Amino acid sequence: MDQQLQLVFGNRNYSSWSLRAWLALRHSGLPFEEIFIPLGRPESKAAIARHSPSGLVPILKVGSTDDWTNVWESLAIIETLNELAPGAGLWPAGLEARAVARAVSSEMHAGFFSLRRDMPMDMRSDLTGPAHAGRHSEAALADSRRILALWADCRDRFGAAGPYLFGDWCAADMMFAPVVSRFRTYGVPLEGPAADYMQAVWAQSDMAHWTELARAEPFTIPEVR
Repeated sequence: MDQQLQLVFGNRNYSSWSLRAWLALRHSGLPFEEIFIPLGRPESKAAIARHSPSGLVPILKVGSTDDWTNVWESLAIIETLNELAPGAGLWPAGLEARAVARAVSSEMHAGFFSLRRDMPMDMRSDLTGPAHAGRHSEAALADSRRILALWADCRDRFGAAGPYLFGDWCAADMMFAPVVSRFRTYGVPLEGPAADYMQAVWAQSDMAHWTELARAEPFTIPEVR
């Protein structure tokens, strides 16, 4: 491949969208350069603006030093990587499975606002005790129930060949990987197949590597903590 790839992303501990794009890049097998911008600092906004037309991370930069194409939004990044590495298996092979994988990924991308608001990603913390019970708002738990229903449906219909939503690790799992982190951080009660799926995602090699790096980061964002 003649094109170069760069990923501009934020704090591993907090940036759920950065995690999704990074997992997709790792799975693509394509070489890429990391450009890390700590979030929540006085210089963060200007640093991101040098790369991002939306003012947000992540951004996939495709091209060369003199001619970059900037791709924003995690699903757009995943689709771009699918075109650049069509053999990587970012989406399931079957038409029905691929359609459902895209549908559940789009629902994750556009929805579940209450879960995002009340249970922000914080991979380093254990917020499962009574002092954090307020995080379990009814709206966030309703979002959680819908997510668990999606997981169960995908696993029942397409997951027989492996431990993930569609058997093999794919973009749909990457889209829900931050939710797995949230459920662990805030102690959302799970059992049976949902708990097994969550453990499989948490143990996936790229996810485990990101988590290790997140725990080693020195940066905090006060409004999240």
